[in-house]
Amino acid sequence: MRPLVAIVGRPNVGKSLLFNRLAGQRLSIVEDTPGVTRDRLYAKCEWAGRTFDIVDTGGIEPSTDSEILTFMREQALIAIESACVIIFVCDIKSGVTASDHEVAEMLQRSGKPVVLAVNKMDSTGPVDPDIYEFYGLGLGDPIALSAVHGHGTGDLLDECVRHFPPAEEEKEDADAVKIAFIGKPNVGKSSIINRILGEERVIVSDVAGTTRDAVDTPFENSYGRYVLIDTAGMRRKSRVEDRIEKFSVMRAQLAIERCDVCLIMIDARDGVTEQDTKVAGMAHEAGRASVILVNKWDLVEKDGRTMDKMRQDIRRDLAFMSYAPILFVSALTGQRVERIFELANYVNDQANMRITTGLLNNVLADAQARVQPPSDKGRRLKIFYMTQVGVKPPTFVIFCNDAELFHFSYQRYLENQIRSTFGLEGTPVRLVIRERGDREEK
Repeated sequence: MRPLVAIVGRPNVGKSLLFNRLAGQRLSIVEDTPGVTRDRLYAKCEWAGRTFDIVDTGGIEPSTDSEILTFMREQALIAIESACVIIFVCDIKSGVTASDHEVAEMLQRSGKPVVLAVNKMDSTGPVDPDIYEFYGLGLGDPIALSAVHGHGTGDLLDECVRHFPPAEEEKEDADAVKIAFIGKPNVGKSSIINRILGEERVIVSDVAGTTRDAVDTPFENSYGRYVLIDTAGMRRKSRVEDRIEKFSVMRAQLAIERCDVCLIMIDARDGVTEQDTKVAGMAHEAGRASVILVNKWDLVEKDGRTMDKMRQDIRRDLAFMSYAPILFVSALTGQRVERIFELANYVNDQANMRITTGLLNNVLADAQARVQPPSDKGRRLKIFYMTQVGVKPPTFVIFCNDAELFHFSYQRYLENQIRSTFGLEGTPVRLVIRERGDREEK
């Protein structure tokens, strides 16, 4: 396993800005409002020949009655338990506060190596003498840091690497299946991840919109190695009012783009809503392998036809996603949660399937013999051959004499013939139509 470095501190001292600086990209939401980062957020880093993970955490408020701030503190404590080195970020502008002393004592009790970073030292030249006040925390030499400009990050990382265990062969996550849990707010995304992990790894609250960042959690079980991505619930754009929530929707969209499998979660009590259709459409447009999870199935009154009726309703309302398997689950009771990984592996394998050109053209010839290609004003469509050019999703180029004659209905017919022969369940299929000798997509 790669070493893990946790970035902790009280709210609004610049932890997320430092995280983004070290990660080299804007992964964490940065806003000048205390308490914006609520969950833990991971990124991969390299420094001095070592590869490691960094984790951004919600700010620690040692004593608080706020439910959300209490959750944030618990998440930070879990990160501290998991880390091999802790970066404790303080703020030169506010000086050493009572909360800083309480956090420092908490970190000392953890027994983990702590690197003290004093942030917002943005000016060049002589070091601000106020930095010496931070020796009073009893955590050794403070490192002067400017997360905004990047000053001091090299010294900070040098100190972190010094505390790493000896380098070993670090197992890469290339073979881990990345699974994104997506859906409207309060549908149970975080709850089902906690059920899978068997711990309160992700904040769960009845307050819709509790999860704001997309949170990556490595996980391994008998089915394989995974990265679970919990995303912010997506609301209608008209209801996305503050900038923070806008960032959250963007983050969820990015999670779809970088995952292998989307688990589209629907509330069994509500059925498919307009927002569910939009969320599923995003996964479909991105070409991601998908499974539809109907959560809270334990709360639905059932008779012998309840499941069949719900399945029919989903197929009707998500007609564009007829390829996606449907699984009825309960995060509360754990019903069928185990099957999630079986289905995720299956649809991921389908999305990575490669079919030889010979087999494809056998299917093409058979399909044309059954249903003749369309014609228009005496000119008939001629299809010469088909070949696969990509996976995730499976993408096929079909060469013909006139792309304008290739009606959508006949494309759908050929897609159905390919699916009936090779399966490709759980994944979109892309057909690219080109005229022979034409290099451009039509």
